[in-house]
Amino acid sequence: MRGRRARQTRGAGFPRQGVTMTDPLFWHRLQFGFTITYHYLFPQLSMGLALLIVVLKAIGLRTGAPRWNDAARFWIRIFGLNFALGVVTGVPMEFQFGTNWAAFSRRTGGVIGQTLAMEGIFAFFLESSFLALLVWGERQLGERLHFLAAVALLVGSWLSGYFIIATNAFMQNPVGHAIAADGTFQVASLLEFVFNPWAIVQYLHNQMAAVVTASFVMAAVGAFWTLRREHPEVARISLRTGVVAGLVAANLVAFPTGHEQGRMVAEKQPVTLAAMEGRFESGPHAPLAVIGQPNVAERKLDNPIHLPSVLSWIAYGDFSANVRGLDEFPERDWPTNIELLYYSFHVMVGLGTLFIALMAVATLQLVRRRLESSRWLLWILALAFPFPYIANTAGWMTAELGRQPWLVYGLMRTAEGASPTVHGGTVLFTTLGFAGLYFVLGVVFLALVAREISHGPRPSGAAAAGHGH
Repeated sequence: MRGRRARQTRGAGFPRQGVTMTDPLFWHRLQFGFTITYHYLFPQLSMGLALLIVVLKAIGLRTGAPRWNDAARFWIRIFGLNFALGVVTGVPMEFQFGTNWAAFSRRTGGVIGQTLAMEGIFAFFLESSFLALLVWGERQLGERLHFLAAVALLVGSWLSGYFIIATNAFMQNPVGHAIAADGTFQVASLLEFVFNPWAIVQYLHNQMAAVVTASFVMAAVGAFWTLRREHPEVARISLRTGVVAGLVAANLVAFPTGHEQGRMVAEKQPVTLAAMEGRFESGPHAPLAVIGQPNVAERKLDNPIHLPSVLSWIAYGDFSANVRGLDEFPERDWPTNIELLYYSFHVMVGLGTLFIALMAVATLQLVRRRLESSRWLLWILALAFPFPYIANTAGWMTAELGRQPWLVYGLMRTAEGASPTVHGGTVLFTTLGFAGLYFVLGVVFLALVAREISHGPRPSGAAAAGHGH
């Protein structure tokens, strides 16, 4: 029995199923994981800021108060810097489809190429064109047209996000396709593919998380200026807008979008749900693990703290529902890194809960007219902005680690999609190159953002000079 258990559990961590550090597949996955994680630091802020900029411009247009446009103008400049870095860091991922993942691209290009092309042709050019008008065209456009340009930027930014997520959703829940005689995937129903139920739920959850990131960044800058007694009017607008938007978005991330995403995983990927929760055995009245350490070798969760029957309700809307454990699935179909998947999921949920609590306290102080005078709370808000980035990264790690060992869930394994002729040493070399380049770009980006924060908002009259970036 002990020998059988050892054979079952060997490689329970990342190298399960024969993937080792000498295997090119390891380096292919590491490179794409690194580059996409770094890249997504930028789009999440862009998409969230696009909505908040529209809010600022709308209030400014309605009230006629210049301070709202001053605030919007500052955040448009931050958006521009962030958008530029997002474009630069996104390019290497596109090349990886042809270099590292050529077999995947050849088989699935007939499907995922549709949404990737839509993102580039429609959304990206819409977003970039109207960003130029927002940054440099305020005097020529006037207030109303400048507001409409902000709306178009929002549409382009969020449309771009949808096409990318629809592509990912096909990999999570493949629908609307047919498999040709040569094994390639082809579109059978474009509408079914584009409006994949998984895509809609995942998109709403993702966009609310992006608004959380932007809200925390906006509140942090407002709190920083308030603590330094600089730019009081725009500081107050940024602080209050960030706090209120952050409270609303953080709650929407949890419910209904996060709740519906959990039910989608329970329905479509039950083995992923079991791994996310460290659930090794099936049974009714499934408890929710608040904390614990997955022990894959012994098929148990160490030191757990449980909420009785809560997982059954989250997954199926019934406190007595049976939730399947990992014991019901072949080990070859388990996620390849159960430990990292479990911790990523719990980091995401834990931080999301703290976000709601922090913004609820800040909103209470805002209602009581004590927000700007609560220095302890301002310091927390000023220092809290990195945590939504961590939560978003953990969320995407949960989605992607949970899909493993599949590239297209249930149809194409990850090992089948890698380029067979690209050596691991080559991938490691280029990964080191990306790391060095991204480090330099990150330093430059932070320096430029710090300079903008130091300069602060420019008054309405300065817009005529076209001081954009």
